[in-house]
Amino acid sequence: MKRDFRTWILILIFGLPILLLIFITAIYFGNCGFNNDCSQASLPPKIHTPIPTLIPATLPVPERANITMSTPKCTVNAKTILSAWVNAGYPEKDAFEFIDLNGATCVATFADVDILFSESNLWYQGALACISCHHADLTTASAQMDLSSYAGIVAGSRRATPDAKGNDILAGGVWDKAMINDQLFISMKMPFGRPEGAVAEDGPTILAGQPKPSQ
Repeated sequence: MKRDFRTWILILIFGLPILLLIFITAIYFGNCGFNNDCSQASLPPKIHTPIPTLIPATLPVPERANITMSTPKCTVNAKTILSAWVNAGYPEKDAFEFIDLNGATCVATFADVDILFSESNLWYQGALACISCHHADLTTASAQMDLSSYAGIVAGSRRATPDAKGNDILAGGVWDKAMINDQLFISMKMPFGRPEGAVAEDGPTILAGQPKPSQ
């Protein structure tokens, strides 16, 4: 019994190093072959990632837009710009001057004045545009007056036909005598249906014209 135990001990002592050497040798030569640079190794095939090749961009290079700064408008109330326009002879194309609410001298044209007649909800919330009642169809227009165009305004009120000359609502360029001044700011009869206190004494404030260039 003692001899068998001693035999196994000797086998383990001398056999384990041999088995370890065989194991290491098998691993090296099994993967790298019989050379030192592993050029003959049977390595697994390369596995590529599933990301596809990126397609080169073909869109044109965006160009910077030419951004132009708009000229600031002047803040002015209806009475100021209307009176300045009338007193300047109510020009259709030429510019006229007025002093805005900030005390700056500004220039405007009839297109700026026309806003007061053509926009709704301007004189008070819910207000119709003036041209809703005072339009080109004189048979149905209130006071037979057309405020939808420069020619219609200059032609006046109470016109029997489109070619007829009516009452001069601009008083020949004298604001204090102008019917439009009386109806809007003195008698305050217009805009029609205005709720009491809904319209400021000098009418609505708008952005119109632009500051006069310095000389």
